[in-house]
Amino acid sequence: MVKLGAVIAVSGLHGSGRSTHARMLAKAFNLRYVSAGQLFREFASEKGVAVHELGESLETNRAIDEFIDRRTREEASRGGVVLDGDLSAWIAGSMADVRIFLTAPEEERLRRLSRRDRRPLSAMREETLRREAIDRERFRKFYGISFEDISIYDVILNTGRLPKESVFKVLKALVEEYLEAAKRRSREDRSESKQEEV
Repeated sequence: MVKLGAVIAVSGLHGSGRSTHARMLAKAFNLRYVSAGQLFREFASEKGVAVHELGESLETNRAIDEFIDRRTREEASRGGVVLDGDLSAWIAGSMADVRIFLTAPEEERLRRLSRRDRRPLSAMREETLRREAIDRERFRKFYGISFEDISIYDVILNTGRLPKESVFKVLKALVEEYLEAAKRRSREDRSESKQEEV
Protein backbone atom coordinates (compact mmCIF):
# COMPACT_ATOMS: atom_id res chain seq x y z
CA MET A 1 0.00 0.00 0.00
CA VAL A 2 1.31 3.43 -0.93
CA LYS A 3 1.04 6.05 1.81
CA LEU A 4 -1.05 8.99 0.61
CA GLY A 5 -0.42 12.17 2.57
CA ALA A 6 1.34 13.13 5.75
CA VAL A 7 1.28 11.18 8.98
CA ILE A 8 1.51 13.22 12.17
CA ALA A 9 1.75 11.38 15.49
CA VAL A 10 0.75 13.34 18.58
CA SER A 11 1.51 11.97 22.02
CA GLY A 12 1.74 13.56 25.42
CA LEU A 13 0.68 13.71 29.01
CA HIS A 14 -2.98 13.72 30.05
CA GLY A 15 -4.17 17.32 30.20
CA SER A 16 -1.39 18.63 27.96
CA GLY A 17 -3.83 19.43 25.14
CA ARG A 18 -2.88 16.44 23.01
CA SER A 19 -6.33 15.65 21.60
CA THR A 20 -7.29 19.31 21.18
CA HIS A 21 -4.16 20.07 19.16
CA ALA A 22 -4.25 16.79 17.24
CA ARG A 23 -7.78 17.63 16.05
CA MET A 24 -6.74 21.19 15.18
CA LEU A 25 -3.76 19.90 13.17
CA ALA A 26 -5.98 17.42 11.32
CA LYS A 27 -8.35 20.23 10.36
CA ALA A 28 -5.56 22.66 9.38
CA PHE A 29 -3.78 20.13 7.15
CA ASN A 30 -6.96 18.46 5.86
CA LEU A 31 -6.02 15.10 7.36
CA ARG A 32 -8.09 12.38 8.99
CA TYR A 33 -8.07 12.26 12.81
CA VAL A 34 -7.70 8.89 14.54
CA SER A 35 -7.31 8.53 18.30
CA ALA A 36 -6.37 5.56 20.42
CA GLY A 37 -9.59 6.30 22.33
CA GLN A 38 -11.64 5.86 19.15
CA LEU A 39 -9.89 2.57 18.44
CA PHE A 40 -10.48 1.42 22.02
CA ARG A 41 -14.21 2.14 21.62
CA GLU A 42 -14.15 0.34 18.25
CA PHE A 43 -12.68 -2.74 19.95
CA ALA A 44 -15.30 -2.59 22.73
CA SER A 45 -18.08 -2.34 20.14
CA GLU A 46 -16.74 -5.31 18.14
CA LYS A 47 -16.55 -7.42 21.31
CA GLY A 48 -19.92 -6.21 22.62
CA VAL A 49 -18.36 -5.07 25.89
CA ALA A 50 -18.99 -1.83 27.79
CA VAL A 51 -16.06 0.61 27.55
CA HIS A 52 -15.68 0.91 31.34
CA GLU A 53 -15.56 -2.90 31.70
CA LEU A 54 -12.93 -3.16 29.00
CA GLY A 55 -10.89 -0.41 30.65
CA GLU A 56 -10.65 -2.47 33.81
CA SER A 57 -8.97 -5.31 31.91
CA LEU A 58 -6.29 -3.18 30.18
CA GLU A 59 -3.56 -4.27 32.61
CA THR A 60 -4.00 -7.95 31.80
CA ASN A 61 -5.68 -8.15 28.38
CA ARG A 62 -2.94 -7.71 25.79
CA ALA A 63 -5.48 -8.22 22.98
CA ILE A 64 -6.80 -4.68 23.46
CA ASP A 65 -3.38 -3.10 22.90
CA GLU A 66 -2.66 -5.44 19.98
CA PHE A 67 -5.89 -4.34 18.28
CA ILE A 68 -5.17 -0.64 18.82
CA ASP A 69 -1.57 -1.07 17.61
CA ARG A 70 -2.62 -2.96 14.47
CA ARG A 71 -5.26 -0.37 13.62
CA THR A 72 -2.82 2.49 14.32
CA ARG A 73 -0.30 0.93 11.89
CA GLU A 74 -3.04 0.45 9.29
CA GLU A 75 -4.08 4.09 9.56
CA ALA A 76 -0.45 5.25 9.38
CA SER A 77 0.21 3.09 6.30
CA ARG A 78 -2.78 4.69 4.54
CA GLY A 79 -1.35 8.15 5.23
CA GLY A 80 -3.18 11.43 5.42
CA VAL A 81 -3.80 11.16 9.15
CA VAL A 82 -3.12 12.65 12.55
CA LEU A 83 -2.70 9.87 15.12
CA ASP A 84 -3.53 10.76 18.73
CA GLY A 85 -2.44 8.40 21.49
CA ASP A 86 0.02 7.73 24.28
CA LEU A 87 2.17 5.50 22.06
CA SER A 88 1.12 6.68 18.59
CA ALA A 89 4.64 7.82 17.66
CA TRP A 90 6.17 4.57 18.89
CA ILE A 91 3.62 2.43 17.04
CA ALA A 92 3.64 4.42 13.78
CA GLY A 93 7.45 4.37 13.83
CA SER A 94 9.07 5.49 10.59
CA MET A 95 5.67 5.92 8.92
CA ALA A 96 5.20 9.12 10.97
CA ASP A 97 6.49 12.21 9.18
CA VAL A 98 6.34 14.29 12.36
CA ARG A 99 6.29 13.02 15.96
CA ILE A 100 5.02 15.49 18.57
CA PHE A 101 5.06 15.17 22.37
CA LEU A 102 3.05 17.67 24.41
CA THR A 103 3.66 18.29 28.08
CA ALA A 104 2.65 20.78 30.77
CA PRO A 105 3.35 21.20 34.49
CA GLU A 106 1.41 18.70 36.59
CA GLU A 107 -0.72 21.33 38.37
CA GLU A 108 -1.74 22.91 35.06
CA ARG A 109 -2.62 19.53 33.55
CA LEU A 110 -4.73 18.60 36.56
CA ARG A 111 -6.52 21.98 36.54
CA ARG A 112 -7.39 21.53 32.87
CA LEU A 113 -8.69 18.00 33.41
CA SER A 114 -10.68 19.13 36.46
CA ARG A 115 -12.32 21.95 34.44
CA ARG A 116 -12.98 19.69 31.45
CA ASP A 117 -14.59 16.90 33.49
CA ARG A 118 -16.16 19.25 36.07
CA ARG A 119 -14.64 17.28 38.91
CA PRO A 120 -12.83 18.38 42.07
CA LEU A 121 -9.11 18.88 41.62
CA SER A 122 -8.26 16.43 44.43
CA ALA A 123 -10.28 13.63 42.81
CA MET A 124 -8.77 14.39 39.40
CA ARG A 125 -5.26 14.34 40.87
CA GLU A 126 -5.74 10.92 42.45
CA GLU A 127 -7.39 9.39 39.39
CA THR A 128 -4.98 10.84 36.82
CA LEU A 129 -1.76 10.02 38.68
CA ARG A 130 -2.98 6.47 39.40
CA ARG A 131 -3.98 5.99 35.74
CA GLU A 132 -0.66 7.35 34.47
CA ALA A 133 1.29 5.04 36.80
CA ILE A 134 -0.71 2.02 35.61
CA ASP A 135 -0.28 3.00 31.95
CA ARG A 136 3.48 3.48 32.33
CA GLU A 137 3.85 0.08 33.96
CA ARG A 138 1.77 -1.48 31.16
CA PHE A 139 3.96 0.18 28.51
CA ARG A 140 7.08 -1.22 30.18
CA LYS A 141 5.56 -4.69 30.61
CA PHE A 142 3.96 -5.09 27.16
CA TYR A 143 6.33 -3.02 25.01
CA GLY A 144 9.56 -2.49 26.90
CA ILE A 145 8.95 1.25 26.40
CA SER A 146 9.63 3.95 28.94
CA PHE A 147 6.96 6.60 28.38
CA GLU A 148 9.39 9.13 29.83
CA ASP A 149 11.81 8.47 26.92
CA ILE A 150 11.09 11.39 24.61
CA SER A 151 14.13 10.84 22.37
CA ILE A 152 11.99 9.63 19.44
CA TYR A 153 10.05 12.91 19.13
CA ASP A 154 10.77 15.68 16.63
CA VAL A 155 8.86 18.30 18.61
CA ILE A 156 8.51 18.52 22.39
CA LEU A 157 6.39 21.42 23.56
CA ASN A 158 5.34 22.65 26.99
CA THR A 159 1.75 23.81 26.48
CA GLY A 160 1.49 25.25 29.97
CA ARG A 161 3.23 28.51 29.17
CA LEU A 162 1.15 29.69 26.21
CA PRO A 163 -2.56 30.08 25.42
CA LYS A 164 -4.10 27.36 23.26
CA GLU A 165 -4.10 29.53 20.10
CA SER A 166 -0.38 30.31 20.47
CA VAL A 167 0.48 26.65 21.07
CA PHE A 168 -1.36 25.78 17.87
CA LYS A 169 0.45 28.49 15.87
CA VAL A 170 3.78 27.06 17.02
CA LEU A 171 2.77 23.48 16.22
CA LYS A 172 1.34 24.38 12.82
CA ALA A 173 4.50 26.29 11.84
CA LEU A 174 6.75 23.44 12.98
CA VAL A 175 4.70 20.81 11.15
CA GLU A 176 4.77 22.93 7.96
CA GLU A 177 8.56 23.14 8.22
CA TYR A 178 8.97 19.39 8.81
CA LEU A 179 6.68 18.51 5.89
CA GLU A 180 8.40 20.98 3.57
CA ALA A 181 11.82 19.57 4.54
CA ALA A 182 10.53 16.05 3.81
CA LYS A 183 9.37 17.18 0.35
CA ARG A 184 12.79 18.72 -0.37
CA ARG A 185 14.55 15.51 0.68
CA SER A 186 12.23 13.46 -1.52
CA ARG A 187 12.92 15.70 -4.55
CA GLU A 188 16.66 15.53 -3.91
CA ASP A 189 16.53 11.72 -3.60
CA ARG A 190 14.64 11.43 -6.90
CA SER A 191 17.09 13.78 -8.58
CA GLU A 192 20.08 11.76 -7.30
CA SER A 193 18.59 8.46 -8.45
CA LYS A 194 17.92 9.91 -11.93
CA GLN A 195 21.54 11.07 -12.14
CA GLU A 196 22.73 7.63 -11.15
CA GLU A 197 20.63 6.06 -13.95
CA VAL A 198 22.29 8.33 -16.55
